[in-house]
Amino acid sequence: RAHTHTPPHHRPTTRAPTTLHGTSPAYDGLLGGLGVMMLLGSLSMRHMEHTGHWVTGMNNQIVWGMPHVFAIFLIVAASGALNVASIASVFSKKIYEPMGRLSALLAIALLAGGLVVLLLDLGRPDRLIVAMTYYNFKSIFAWNIILYTGFFAFVGIYLWTMMDHNVYKYKKFAGFAAFIWRLVLTTGTGSIFGFLVARSAYDAALMAPMFIIMSFSFGLAIFILVLMATYKWTGMELGDAVVQRLRNLLGVFVASVLYFTAVYHVTNLYATQHHEVEKFLLLEGGIYTSVFWIGEVIIGGIIPLILIYAPGIKSCRTTLGFICGLIIIGGLSKVYTILIAGQAFPLEIFPGYEVSSSFYDGVVNSYTPTLPEILLGLGGVALSLFIVTFAMKVLRFLPASLADSVADPHAK
Repeated sequence: RAHTHTPPHHRPTTRAPTTLHGTSPAYDGLLGGLGVMMLLGSLSMRHMEHTGHWVTGMNNQIVWGMPHVFAIFLIVAASGALNVASIASVFSKKIYEPMGRLSALLAIALLAGGLVVLLLDLGRPDRLIVAMTYYNFKSIFAWNIILYTGFFAFVGIYLWTMMDHNVYKYKKFAGFAAFIWRLVLTTGTGSIFGFLVARSAYDAALMAPMFIIMSFSFGLAIFILVLMATYKWTGMELGDAVVQRLRNLLGVFVASVLYFTAVYHVTNLYATQHHEVEKFLLLEGGIYTSVFWIGEVIIGGIIPLILIYAPGIKSCRTTLGFICGLIIIGGLSKVYTILIAGQAFPLEIFPGYEVSSSFYDGVVNSYTPTLPEILLGLGGVALSLFIVTFAMKVLRFLPASLADSVADPHAK
């Protein structure tokens, strides 16, 4: 069991940040378990690179597979994980301020994990050098290279202003800059799909704002899980006021994701050229339709929304952890639906014309994830958690106490 640097005879009564000793067998076991997951991910990458991508479920039609699902989920969640820090600095909500450091750390860690998966799934990771040195500014992919590196820089500077009293006076400016940049980053990620006009399921301007609200929901769910687990395992006090604020905020974001999902599909149903893809996604897509309705809508949306606002369990933290888990499963399902189902539906290269050839025209493409793909994705998740777990031991990211009397729930 990990402990803080605060002397055992002194109960924390301030917001002063602290580190974790990280000397217990449980802490070492956690790092060891995450290390094993990262090793398995590395071995999977090596296996795919050495043998060839034919060992994956990907093919000439579905070129983005399960690793991309994990990568995009982590990248989107990274932006949302910064939400707590942004609310404190940009919107001056003092109750969130003590959690700002952890929020920024988690954002950096999630983006690092997502980009590592993305890089290792390229088959030729060394080709990233080309993408970093030669820019095609008409390509949204090139823009995203700038957005990702910029996110590290802006959030890193923001974290510096929170941790160094010499530059603390610049924290609000740094927080505002990081807030704007994260919105631009998530807009860029959503625009990757919105600009792919040849894919009937992608061609929508609504993709950008939908990805922003997705980031709020996914990132906050991960943040709540990390926060509650850390305070429970270290024995530090986490008051109900903070937990209830985060719970209510999560409910707003979950409802917003459901709203944007509904608007996206209703808009597509209104446009005649999208009727076929909507029929595929909502009714006739087989496994993709099941993932949409069961994974994305029911598990990731309706059930969490009911549980968040159910009167009898509002103060149950176990239920809140379960809700966050459901949202994460729903988030992966949503990215899977967008990414895989969008590629599975036949390309519409010449709208309004019937095209006939022997190369999969009009054929719904199939995809089955393989173990190496899943292990690579889980390796990226493990890397993100490893960064957070180790960083909390090295630097002061956690408030010594978030008890109700310390967090000041009446702060405006």
